[in-house]
Amino acid sequence: MSPMRGKMCANVFTSNSMGEVLVYFQQFSDTGSRKEHVKITSEPKPGFLERLSETSGGMLIGLVTFLLAFYLLFTNEGRALRTAKSLDEGLSLVVPLNSIHSISQQNEGRLVHLAGALSTSKPLFDPSYGVSIQAVKLKRNVEMYQWVEHEDSKEYEENGEIKKETRYSYDTEWKSEVVNSRNFDREIGHKNPSAMAVESFTAVSPNVQVGSFVLSKGLVDKIDDFKQLSLSHLEDPHADVTRRGDYFYHSDNPRRPEVGDLRVSFFYAGVSGDDPHLGSAAKVTVIARQRGDQLVPYHTKFGDVLEILYPGDLSVEEVFQKEQESNTMKTWALRGAGWLSMFVGISLMTRILHTLVDWFPVVRDLVNIGLKAFAVCAATSLSLLTISVGWLFYRPLWALLLALLSIVPILLARSRVPPKKQQ
Repeated sequence: MSPMRGKMCANVFTSNSMGEVLVYFQQFSDTGSRKEHVKITSEPKPGFLERLSETSGGMLIGLVTFLLAFYLLFTNEGRALRTAKSLDEGLSLVVPLNSIHSISQQNEGRLVHLAGALSTSKPLFDPSYGVSIQAVKLKRNVEMYQWVEHEDSKEYEENGEIKKETRYSYDTEWKSEVVNSRNFDREIGHKNPSAMAVESFTAVSPNVQVGSFVLSKGLVDKIDDFKQLSLSHLEDPHADVTRRGDYFYHSDNPRRPEVGDLRVSFFYAGVSGDDPHLGSAAKVTVIARQRGDQLVPYHTKFGDVLEILYPGDLSVEEVFQKEQESNTMKTWALRGAGWLSMFVGISLMTRILHTLVDWFPVVRDLVNIGLKAFAVCAATSLSLLTISVGWLFYRPLWALLLALLSIVPILLARSRVPPKKQQ
């Protein structure tokens, strides 16, 4: 390995706003194909009034975050309960079809369940590369070999100043979106093209069926299990395009690409016919409303829409079990997000107390621990209370029990406070 070569330079200037002096120190190095440099900025430690002003701004952000947490938690409970009831309604009304090749007028307007192989009217084709496939979706993915900037920063205090050390490193990578090198800290030597000569796109079959039934756009959108298409059986489409593995390269040397070179890959979803390379047509299970030969959304009396599609051959019970599990996971994820939002909001609103005692390290640490404990307890209690209000019109007994449970964190916090000494 060759030794690292580098150089250092420093530049000092005065900012035009607060009169602060910023000192930049930069070190450049080049090790192999990886380029990097370090920049250190230095500014005076902010005074008490400045930190107090920043904390006041944080309090406003904390208040907004705090209020949004209530909205998120409350609406999430109503959504979860409506979805659960809609799924129960669907399970009680759904009609399994005996045949997917005949349309019965008795099921007109009803929620039906069917499973079968996908079929499309004609194959999808990309004439630029000679790719043709009988599938629901065909996606062309274009990547460009580009410079990418990585940033790693850390702050520390030294000699009464706040210093920030930022290490910028540059590598070349395949990226599916154009990386704007104008935003780099050092664009010289790391300039990327402004656009790609070839664009990505996704082709969707205009007519997708299961047996004699035509799938709605919403059902087709759910067919998204993309797999990469093997290009081993294809030839190079043009003289300036080379196939290597499962990629087409716009490059003089695919083994050693240069910045600006392109590579193209293809992905497919929902095989809709027997293919010697991909196998037989994919099977799906659908639950939707029958309207003639169309499968369209079903609107429940609770205001939700049932338009379900899963890969494979599933029974009615298996489909609704998956939907209930998905609803439960989404509900708990939003509950966690609501609690975290409330915790962050309370922490930001009480941050001013930490700033007021910032000059006393011991007191500052004790206050910091107390504020975090308070934020945890308050966020937990208020989250449980908000959830209980969301349940009030659907499950009043559970709402009451949950409201009582919301008091537990406060009681636990009070139990840890040492009793006052008797006078």
